[in-house]
Parts: sequence; structure tokens; C-alpha cells
Amino acid sequence: MGQKKAKQRNSSKPKSGLGPPVVDRRAMEKSLRDLGKLLSEREFGSLEAANAFLQEIVAAGGPPPAASETPLEQAQALMYEAWDASGRQRVQLARQALEISQDCADAYVLLAEDAAANLEEAKRFYAEGIQAGERALGARAFQEDVGHFWGILETRPYMRARLGLAQCLWVGERQQAIEHFTEMLRLNPGDNQGIRDLLVNCLLAERADEAVAKLLDQYEEDASATWLYSRALWMFRKAGARGAEGQLRDALDGNRYVPAYLLGMKRLPKTLPEYIGFGDESEAIAYASEALEVWHKTPGALPWLASHLPH
Repeated sequence: MGQKKAKQRNSSKPKSGLGPPVVDRRAMEKSLRDLGKLLSEREFGSLEAANAFLQEIVAAGGPPPAASETPLEQAQALMYEAWDASGRQRVQLARQALEISQDCADAYVLLAEDAAANLEEAKRFYAEGIQAGERALGARAFQEDVGHFWGILETRPYMRARLGLAQCLWVGERQQAIEHFTEMLRLNPGDNQGIRDLLVNCLLAERADEAVAKLLDQYEEDASATWLYSRALWMFRKAGARGAEGQLRDALDGNRYVPAYLLGMKRLPKTLPEYIGFGDESEAIAYASEALEVWHKTPGALPWLASHLPH
């Protein structure tokens, strides 16, 4: 298996009753904003000079807080506080942010997660967040920055809102959800949010096997449990048990813990793991939680999987 790598689960999921993560990684983006502003105010004669300056910043414990000049920057500064807060204070700070700027998409995201009374209200908040993000970014960003969304810090609130809406839409409006996921991968093919892991299961659930094939090829180097088992299931549908033997062997080699959860030999925990290590049980839990439907709804897939377990 080689050395295991760790990745983090997306923290922008719709409200699920589990509450926010103990440490909200979105709050950490404040340091990126502060550093970006600090660097924009300086010119360096060489790469060595820039690196030396960055080392000084690290040694000092991070960049100094940047001034918030525009209403949107002031509102976003409150959102960094909100992501780091707990309980009612999170919602209060989000509402204060919207009083300062209606273009603060992250405020709507937090309200969808922490204040929405039901799915419809969450969808409304996320949709408002998308509109706020579009206003904040402007039309030019959707022409010139395609392919680099998320790498640009200012695009992240918009992408969080769109992810949240897409996940909500999957409950009853599946084609719209697929369209959102697909467009997000066009905006950011680097896929920092793990959109492809969600989309591949959506496409499998809707039996859009041609679209599955294109997506699997687009990220063919992906060796995660999601990709290995999705490829095996897709090939099983296409070529039957014999034709998919190689793909299933690759999947089992990549993560041997998955079958126990898909087959019901182990029960999925109520709280999904916050950190995922490739090839380990946390990855199996994360994958099975998203893929149970597509395996159960593929005739013969589970008996085929069970037949490959060691006796």
C-alpha cells in the first residue's frame, strides 16, 4: 500500500444534526487572506528574498491581521470569527455580517448549516449564498478564472454555497444536483472540495454510465477507495462479473475494509470521520456512506462482492 496519506472531509455539508466540526477549517483561511494582503504590499527582488520573508512570518507565528477596507471584507472578517465560534454566537455573527454586506456568501452558508429549520430553508440560504458570491466575484471571474476556482481565496465562499445547494438538491431534484456538481468541476477541475467523489455516485445512482466513464477517465490517476470501487462497479455493469474481475481486485487491494460496510457486516458510525487516511478504515466508512445506494441498486453487485471475500 505504501505510505498512507491523510485528507480532510469537506466541512461545507448541509446541516445533518451532527453540528459543526470541533475545529472549523474555514476559519484558517483568515491567515491566507492576511498573508495575501501582506505580500501584495511588497515587492521582492528575487525568489530567495520572498522565501526569506515568508520564513520570518512563520517564525513570528503568522502574518499580522490585515485591515478590512470594504464592507465585504469587514463582513468576511466576521465570518472568520463565526467559523471559529460555537453555538448561537456563530449565527449571530453571520447575521451581523449580512448587515454589513449582503454579498457575504459565507454568511448564508453558515445560516444554512446552523439556522435552517428544514431542507427547504437550507436550500434558500444556499441559493442566496450563490447569488451573493456571483455579485461579489463579478461576471469577469466566471470568464477569466475558470479552471482556477478555489485556488483564488475569494471564490471559496461561492463554491461552498454551491456545494451545499447541490447536496440539498440531491434529495428530490437529482438532475439539478448533477448539473451543479458538473459545473463546479468545470470551474475547478483540481477539485479541492472532493466534488468528483460525490458526482460519481450521483451518476451511478442515475445509471448515467457514459458520464461515469468520462468522469473516471478525467481523474484516472485517482487511487482512492471511491475511484477504485466506482470503477469496479461501473465495469461490472458494463461487462459483468468476469469482465470486472481486475477492477475489483484493484479495489480490494486499495482498501480491504470497504466490503464489510457495503455488505452490512459492520455498521456505519453515526458520525463520519473528520480525517481520512487512504487505504484505511476511515476511508472505507466515508466511501460506503456515499455508495451504499448504488451498490444495493445494482443487481448482483453485492453477491459478486461477497464472493471475493477471503474465507
